[in-house]
Amino acid sequence: MDKRLFLEEKAREIRKLTINCIATLGVGHIGGSLSIADILTVLYFDQMNVDPKDPKMPNRDRFVLSKGHGGPAAYSTLALKGYFPIELLDTLNISNTDLPSHMDKNKTIGVDMTTGSLGQGFSAAVGMATAAQIDNAPFKVYAIIGDGESQEGQIWEAAMFAGNRKLDHLIAFTDYNKFQIDGAVNQVNDVYPLDKKWEAFNWHVQVIDGHDVIAIEQAILNAKAAKGKPSMIICNTIKGKGAAFCENTAGSHNMPVTKEMAEEAIGGLK
Repeated sequence: MDKRLFLEEKAREIRKLTINCIATLGVGHIGGSLSIADILTVLYFDQMNVDPKDPKMPNRDRFVLSKGHGGPAAYSTLALKGYFPIELLDTLNISNTDLPSHMDKNKTIGVDMTTGSLGQGFSAAVGMATAAQIDNAPFKVYAIIGDGESQEGQIWEAAMFAGNRKLDHLIAFTDYNKFQIDGAVNQVNDVYPLDKKWEAFNWHVQVIDGHDVIAIEQAILNAKAAKGKPSMIICNTIKGKGAAFCENTAGSHNMPVTKEMAEEAIGGLK
């Protein structure tokens, strides 16, 4: 199968699983989960050196979802990759689950870092990349941050450190979907121009369509080839991508989702 078609089909499956598990619970972080499905697809089904049969493989690539509320999409990706049964997705955020609303490395197989408090996951990813640099380890550390999360001072402290240390083990993505829980990012506390900001912190920067799987793949390859700088791939995305009832809305950060809404959205996925 053509690579684009293969990856687009995987992204579609991740979106279906994500919508369905949130609908099973009845409420959840759907908008910021659906906007990162294509990034997760390319990472786990094309670029990352990981093995679900050996989730603690020492030289595996690491992944940190700093915007931890996107957990449903990450769980769907891990399940589709084979880390745990797909049926486990139906336990999202219920009592004593192994799939809490925000990611927890002590509960979920395949999760490298507990996240949820915005900014902290990114700092952890920088720490992992620092360890890899010190040990001259072969693995890469990948992280996804949000555009609303990019208003956190901790993001920029970590960015400054990573740029200063020339952490080329680190490849990060900004899910630039233009919305956060309180409204449009440019109305709450604008982060524009993101590319110039990251360049000023001595990062290798690319700006791409975050829903084009081949553009994502090429950006990762470019980032791997960039030596002496950490990489930031700014992904222009659509919050709630693929679910018409919540696309491009701040309200989709965390919202009720019925089975009927899910069925209609899943039926419309292309």
